[in-house]
Amino acid sequence: MPHQTSPVRDQLKAVGLRITAPRVAVLEWLAGHPHSTADQVAAGVRDVLGSVSTQTVYDVLGACANADLVRRVEPAGHPARFETRTGDNHHHLVCRVCGRAEDVDCVHGAAPCLEPSNTAGFVVEEAEVVFWGLCPACSTTHHEKEGSA
Repeated sequence: MPHQTSPVRDQLKAVGLRITAPRVAVLEWLAGHPHSTADQVAAGVRDVLGSVSTQTVYDVLGACANADLVRRVEPAGHPARFETRTGDNHHHLVCRVCGRAEDVDCVHGAAPCLEPSNTAGFVVEEAEVVFWGLCPACSTTHHEKEGSA
């Protein structure tokens, strides 16, 4: 029986990566759960495939990030997050308390959407911006605590 075609299988093939069950499962799960940590991806993939090692998930995420199928987002002080939205130079909102991350489109113009005052000879290819604050749930909790103090 021939393998069914799917967007994920086509993406893997297009970048020259072998089509394996863990790769397909990671990319499909991550597409529906952006900004997940590697451990969250591993747990989600185990629900689909059964037994799969955390190391296998890390390897898949690394290979897919190197092939630009996955973007690794590393907010300071929080575990790395992964998403399948790549190539558009979008930014992120990150909650200081719980680490929740949300996409925010580029602030102005095309990539890079921020122009440094001095490039020091660098050829700028991308701007990465993280907006820090409190998500709605943490903001509500924070304001409730202030009110009771």
